[in-house]
Amino acid sequence: MDTSPHTLKETIEKAKTGSQIAFSNLLDTFWNNVYGFQLSRTKNENDAEDITIQTFSKAFDKIHTYDDAYEFKTWLLTISKNLHVDMLRKRKRNVLASTSNGNQEVIKKVLDDAPSAEDRLITEQNLATLLSHIKKLKPHYQEVINLRYFRELSYAEIAAELGEPVNNIKVKILRAKKLLSEIIKSH
Repeated sequence: MDTSPHTLKETIEKAKTGSQIAFSNLLDTFWNNVYGFQLSRTKNENDAEDITIQTFSKAFDKIHTYDDAYEFKTWLLTISKNLHVDMLRKRKRNVLASTSNGNQEVIKKVLDDAPSAEDRLITEQNLATLLSHIKKLKPHYQEVINLRYFRELSYAEIAAELGEPVNNIKVKILRAKKLLSEIIKSH
């Protein structure tokens, strides 16, 4: 995509009207910037990919709030930085919660974490409900959800398996997650 200020502004305006082509162009143009930024912060490819996808998802959901007085790339990187900070805080809370009462409490927690029969039933029911929602997606979206979240393949591995460019996979996963979210919210 031509990244001249005029063309970029037009693309953002089209994205604000819901143009999927504009969203794809923005994703293709700025993916490496956001991913590289996160990779340097997290030092972990999976975290960097996940945060980058979350960044674009959040940015596209909130694109109507973008103020063109600021650079679009800066806006994306700010969203990305905030998502990373939130992830770190959540992890820190989880670690602190599990170690705050000393080793004795941690050992008890590990022993008590074995799921009861009721826990297993609830988990199975939730998984069955989720799978029924996934089956409502088009087959190509079902496939990328399965490969990414159930088989836990990286974007590059999914691209190789499907014989598609990595950017297409990123867009498909982003769209699949958004459509799945809408299906779940409607029930």
